Amino acid sequence: MWFNNRSAVRSYGCDNYLIEESFMCKLFIGASPDLWEATTRSLRIDGMVTSVRLESYFWCVLEEIAARDSLTLPEMLSRLYSESIEAGHNLGNFTSFLRVCAMRYLGLQMSGDIPIQPEISIASLDADNILQNEAQRNVLNGWSLLASSGPIV
Repeated sequence: MWFNNRSAVRSYGCDNYLIEESFMCKLFIGASPDLWEATTRSLRIDGMVTSVRLESYFWCVLEEIAARDSLTLPEMLSRLYSESIEAGHNLGNFTSFLRVCAMRYLGLQMSGDIPIQPEISIASLDADNILQNEAQRNVLNGWSLLASSGPIV
């Protein structure tokens, strides 16, 4: 296979003929590799020191979320952990939970449920209403597994 600016050309079979294919994912593979470089950070959660390894992009999103409520990243992560445990969640994979938090934050911004303006704190938003809207969208989109979990009240 060889590449040019917008496509890949692959060699197939004994006849060695060429078929040009466009890069469907150029938007994603053209991004800076720094975004998916994983880094490990040490945190103190409930008095215990732990390490979390995430890609740089997720760290940036989580820092943005924390800054909206004037929290440091360790403060926000500790709150997320504590409040999740209090709500009865099993956080056996805290790193996955943080990735989902970051993706949901971006998705909720895209849907208009979380304002893009960083000066509007997350704590000031109507979480129950946002969760209800999200659950309704999940039903409309046919995401039955996501819709069935519904909002936590």
